Amino acid sequence: MTRPLLRRLATPIAITLLAFLGTLTTTGPAHAAADRVRLGSAADVNRTSWQGPAFTMNGDGGVVPETMTRAIDAIRGSTGSLDVVVLAGSAPTSGSATPECDTVIALAGVNSCTTWTLTAASDAGNAQLNADVRNAEFVYFAGGDQCRYAAWKGTPLEASVESVVAKGGGSGGGSAGTHINSSIVYDACKGSVTSAEALSDPYKSSVTFTTGMFNWPNYADTINDSHFVTRDRMGRTMAFVARAIKDGLTTNGAAWGVGVEQGGGSLFIDKSGQGTEYGQDAYIVLGDHQPEQAAAGKALTFSNYKIWRLAPGSTFDFKNRPTCGYYRRSVTNGTADANLYNGIAEACGPTGGAGLRESEPNDSPSTANDATALASPFDLSGDMKSSTDRDYFKIGLNAGQTASTRCTIPSTYDADLYLLDSNGSTIARSVNNGAGTAESLSFTRTASGTGTYYVELEAYSGSGSETYTCTLTKS
Repeated sequence: MTRPLLRRLATPIAITLLAFLGTLTTTGPAHAAADRVRLGSAADVNRTSWQGPAFTMNGDGGVVPETMTRAIDAIRGSTGSLDVVVLAGSAPTSGSATPECDTVIALAGVNSCTTWTLTAASDAGNAQLNADVRNAEFVYFAGGDQCRYAAWKGTPLEASVESVVAKGGGSGGGSAGTHINSSIVYDACKGSVTSAEALSDPYKSSVTFTTGMFNWPNYADTINDSHFVTRDRMGRTMAFVARAIKDGLTTNGAAWGVGVEQGGGSLFIDKSGQGTEYGQDAYIVLGDHQPEQAAAGKALTFSNYKIWRLAPGSTFDFKNRPTCGYYRRSVTNGTADANLYNGIAEACGPTGGAGLRESEPNDSPSTANDATALASPFDLSGDMKSSTDRDYFKIGLNAGQTASTRCTIPSTYDADLYLLDSNGSTIARSVNNGAGTAESLSFTRTASGTGTYYVELEAYSGSGSETYTCTLTKS
């Protein structure tokens, strides 16, 4: 049947028709209209004021009920209900067509949840879409492709989302939705990049950014990343931070990477800028100086990133960003230090300044923990692990500068305080008797230039895991 039919169609008219049909098949399918699915009430909540903003940054695409509930309660002041819009750049490949709203609509205080699936940048001008967003109190960006979201920069949809936050609502997302909520967006518009690739060349073609889109309160100079530990993304975040500083993308010469782990990890940020981590760990990665080497085709070198590890329940003040509590890691010729995801934090001093917790081995001047970079005043802390333990900390003093040190010793042991010069010779000491007795000393450098010194805590009697704390002030 088929071949005779083809022969009968082989006329000038039929040939023209077949050519036309062939043209249709090569142009591809027409763009699908933006898709809207609403759950819950058909009518929006009408209320004059809201108590946010509030934000959620999730390590993967799923809504985290704990932080979403906290955001909902913060925005509505724990009274009444609100409306949520979920924005997605593509439809789910399996399961429910509205997975985020399925979770959200079951939470207390939710009046409705509307999912919009937008497959083209032009969808951002849809009138119904923008009306839904402006009438909502929280906008959630689904996981997927952050490049699709970055294409909404400068569109009516961007302005609509910003209006939600401005009225006291909130914004958030997971995976790609987390990326788009930072002030500097790794947009992945030219493909994804691994940590090894980004460190080997931070100007690799796949390292691209979108800036000037969302600038949420207290969240300036941030670069979000997701699936952080599982996909080993610390290295690429380090490269992103270096690029942001080198390219002048930040407001004050420093950049803050924010990496959230998957599997329920979620960073909640309230209207005062206080962040609280839920479910899994998150990491804050600060670069506060120009990279030693960041150029196209060259491996990255950047010293002393400051890294805060936020375990579930930990907090971080994004408004008044801390100057202590971090550990340090560096990248040299594209190779990052070992153990990027764990470190001994430099403790916070009594005035909120920096500090340093001992890290063994530090039982001699040659293995002393280095405190030379800490700003005065700062704390040196540790414990006397045995009755013969000695802890050394390296400090620097300028000509005419005085170092005053006072140590609080726990009642379980007696420890003595010494100050040594660069040769290891004792130049000052405090050896008061009695377990739990405080020790203090003061020394002024009279020589010219800068000198190296060592603070030594030595067990005299007893030992234990209780912490001593020595506060050192330079004047």
